[in-house]
Amino acid sequence: MQPFSNNITQLFGIEKPIIQAGMIWASGWRLASAVSNAGGLGIIGSGSMYPEVLKEHIQKCKAATSKPFGVNIPLLYPDIDKHIKTIISEKVPIVFSSAGNPKIYTAALKAEGIIVVHVVSSSKFALKAQDAGCDAVVAEGFEAGGHNGKEETTSFILIPSVKQKVKIPLIAAGGIATGRQMFAAMALGADAVQVGSRFVASYEASCHQNFKKAIISAGEGDTQLSLKALTPVRLLKNEFYEKVKQAENNCASTEELKILLGRGRAKKGMFDGNMVEGELEIGQVSSQINHILSAEDIVNELWDEYCAIANSYRK
Repeated sequence: MQPFSNNITQLFGIEKPIIQAGMIWASGWRLASAVSNAGGLGIIGSGSMYPEVLKEHIQKCKAATSKPFGVNIPLLYPDIDKHIKTIISEKVPIVFSSAGNPKIYTAALKAEGIIVVHVVSSSKFALKAQDAGCDAVVAEGFEAGGHNGKEETTSFILIPSVKQKVKIPLIAAGGIATGRQMFAAMALGADAVQVGSRFVASYEASCHQNFKKAIISAGEGDTQLSLKALTPVRLLKNEFYEKVKQAENNCASTEELKILLGRGRAKKGMFDGNMVEGELEIGQVSSQINHILSAEDIVNELWDEYCAIANSYRK
């Protein structure tokens, strides 16, 4: 296949239309720089970082790659203003925002020459991101891990729906871990794909080895969208998940669910490796992930399979 170029690769200055998602407790500088060095776009996940930790990761990522990388900022993060200041002062070229109103910071970031992309779960929010001045949008389907849209719209429905509504470039996310799935997303109208769960099961991901092993052992139906009364999140089933399910079946109030969730539950599971009491955020596609690989191998596997399929349709 000839060298690839489209509006996303040109926008970000990357070789392959593969973006690594900014997952909490998994997406540090090692993973982001490795993905960027492999020709995709690596992203540092700031949602699990204190401001001083984010600064350290940005600086280490700069030292590890000369290629573009980005930072994901969940807009509900309590120290978001400090993260924004760090991103601007460290001259991060690309920001992916999520979990909030893109109007709040997009103009300020773009005034500094930063490319801004917002993650959405519906066509309605995609249009709001476009109106806010975002350069591109990520349409994340119901299959995705972590925090998810309440509409529960699957990627196969969401991607073409958003494509019909917006003029800015479209990145597809949710249920993508192989080149074949990437090809399907591109056929539905995506200009690139954002991949999360597959990169969690990489050597460079900063999450605990116990979590990585749980991912490659997962089967169909081993994840479930939970905590819809708070913020919907897809979890790998474990003892903590069963407690959440029981509480929800008993019509627990939002306050009771907050008490059950407590503080640091995601860190306990994904970073500290407590597979019993921890919150384990991962996508449905974990059932198709069977090996822990390097980030470079993951990018190459995705791209090689995508290219092989694309070439087969040109014959």
